[in-house]
Amino acid sequence: MILEMKNIEKRFEGLEVLRDISFGVDHGEVVSIIGPSGSGKSTLLRCATFLETIDGGEIIYMGEKAAHTDGNGNAVYASPHDMKKFRKYCGLVFQQFNLFPHYSILRNITDAPMHVQGVSKAEAEENAMALLKKMGIEDKATAYPYQLSGGQQQRVAIARAMAMKPEILFFDEPTSALDPELTGEVLKVIRQLAEEKMTMVVVTHEMPFAKAVSNRVLFMDGGVIVEQGDPRDVFDNPQEERTKQFLRVFER
Repeated sequence: MILEMKNIEKRFEGLEVLRDISFGVDHGEVVSIIGPSGSGKSTLLRCATFLETIDGGEIIYMGEKAAHTDGNGNAVYASPHDMKKFRKYCGLVFQQFNLFPHYSILRNITDAPMHVQGVSKAEAEENAMALLKKMGIEDKATAYPYQLSGGQQQRVAIARAMAMKPEILFFDEPTSALDPELTGEVLKVIRQLAEEKMTMVVVTHEMPFAKAVSNRVLFMDGGVIVEQGDPRDVFDNPQEERTKQFLRVFER
């Protein structure tokens, strides 16, 4: 098991955003998280990737606890030294790409491996070019983000996350900022990664994609997991009324 999140709690100014969330992700598995806006999906990903701190529960990577709840009910994180290791396990692709506008595409991808992981410039650039080729945009290495379409920028963002060689890749609604044509470009890349058994957690509103690519689907609403299971079961035979209501919108 790469990731286990157990009984996760998260509050913002007293407002409960995540409540008793538990799930795991195994090697090579694709887990899609669906649900209405404001259901806590993005917050869950930010907790899993340590961009937000939890208020309770456990986060376990590769069998080791990155965070747990102490006897007083407070969340306690591992030492700064150990947290560096845990952060290396995960990569996150954002909705809005978050590329450095003043860096070339190549530098956007090589900067973190060189400065965070100590990879040589030659090795970082070789890996970056291989990833750009995989994304179908190797000819854009010297370009800048503003010169690329949204779909191309998102593929660069995926390459940048993969350059750190994470054990698990998280996607936070990776197509929400794209028009339908560009959405297809990005989903094609994620499908390819799934076929290559890249471990992924994908927050998405693309229901046909989630059904086709996922090993498991989680439906969230109101900060809880309402239903989870095999995509065919969740989409074709949902058990919870709230899941049925949500999916009806996409059938129209």
